[in-house]
Amino acid sequence: MARVDIGIDLGTANVIVYVSGKGIVLEEPSVVAIDKRTNSVLAVGAEARKMIGRTPGNIVAIRPLRDGVISDYDVTEKMLKYFVEKVVDKKGFGRFFMPRIMVCVPTGVTEVEKRAVEEATRQAGAREVYIIEEPIAAAIGAGIDISQPNGNMVIDIGGGTADIAVISLGGAVVSESIKIGGDRFDEAIVRYIKKQKNLLIGERSAEKLKMEIGTAIKPKEEKYMKISGRNLVTGLPESMEIASSEILEAVSECVEQIVIATRYVLEQTPPELAADISDRGIIMTGGGSLLKGLDKKIQESTNIKVSVAEDALSCVAKGTGSSLSSLDLLEMGGTFKKK
Repeated sequence: MARVDIGIDLGTANVIVYVSGKGIVLEEPSVVAIDKRTNSVLAVGAEARKMIGRTPGNIVAIRPLRDGVISDYDVTEKMLKYFVEKVVDKKGFGRFFMPRIMVCVPTGVTEVEKRAVEEATRQAGAREVYIIEEPIAAAIGAGIDISQPNGNMVIDIGGGTADIAVISLGGAVVSESIKIGGDRFDEAIVRYIKKQKNLLIGERSAEKLKMEIGTAIKPKEEKYMKISGRNLVTGLPESMEIASSEILEAVSECVEQIVIATRYVLEQTPPELAADISDRGIIMTGGGSLLKGLDKKIQESTNIKVSVAEDALSCVAKGTGSSLSSLDLLEMGGTFKKK
């Protein structure tokens, strides 16, 4: 049987699985539904996500990753095992097939956090486990040749973190990770509407607002979206229209933190690599990079061309999977350690 490698983008919001020779074979939310009475798993992924905010007392829908790292080890292990078995069974590799698996983590995670990911992956059925940092995987997935002695800058904004790195010769020369991502955008929208409108909405409603009318810059044309929630004064259900300028105000602090972190990385970059970045521009990946106008906001602040990668959502997963064919280069660049 030909060797098959699996890359897993173990994200705070979604898990994306890439199989060598097949491409992306699975993309599901990082959610697990647990029956608290029996501690058994009732649903994983999309089915479990439907249960968020809608479960009876004995069932809890858990997101076992927070800010890009494992917050609930046991649940993460069960989730990983479910996804790996689902991919292995679907592809007909057989029950006893044990693949090599590369998993990506945010920049700057601790050794303890890395070990938790490695152990959970091994328990899920991996023969060999490798860890790669998100900006490196994102750069590879975006089609950047990281093997050359040239400076490339990547901003990967996922559900839990924004990872910013300057990459050269297979490794990160300067990097920064902040706990700002799609989840924080959603939480900021929930807080803003609660404070300004006396309306309590759920995270899924906030995410919908962000995706439909969200913006990081002043909109040329105001957009509106109707949203429903619970009025905090009357306690009754209520619907109202929210404007895109209000979402801009809600997420402005989060956006500013990403801009500040980007400028910080640029200030720490060696001059030769900074010159390369000035010529090549900055590449953005991840679901958070799709917030309308965020690329323009960073471009205005840095005076460097910023572009969003094609298929930005899956860049990290693609890079994670395909990086298994470049282990020597990545080891030379200090990107990973074989476990």
